[in-house]
Amino acid sequence: MAIVITDECINCGACEPECPNTAIYEGADEWRYNDGTSLEGDVVLPDGKAVNADEVQEPISDEIYYISPDKCTECMGFHEEPQCAAVCPVDCCVPDEDHVESEETLLAKQKFMHPDG
Repeated sequence: MAIVITDECINCGACEPECPNTAIYEGADEWRYNDGTSLEGDVVLPDGKAVNADEVQEPISDEIYYISPDKCTECMGFHEEPQCAAVCPVDCCVPDEDHVESEETLLAKQKFMHPDG
């Protein structure tokens, strides 16, 4: 499952540089699938969704830092635990019950975004 940042976020920004997938963005910032990944152009995500990796996506939150669930792998393939949760001073990086994924799915997503890594 992906990680979500709750509204208890104090906008300290500690989480953002820790994400190996560049899935964390400051509130109101636009994002792209290609940010910090090997994705480019038209791609079909492991879940079957077709996207353009270079296209700007609307912010998920306008007020607090947020995580793109399509890019979050809970740091699988990189670290033993989600790094955002490890560094968050207010423990607002928690499992996202709306985006439940198996370890196998998370690892496949990581390999898809970082085939050479």
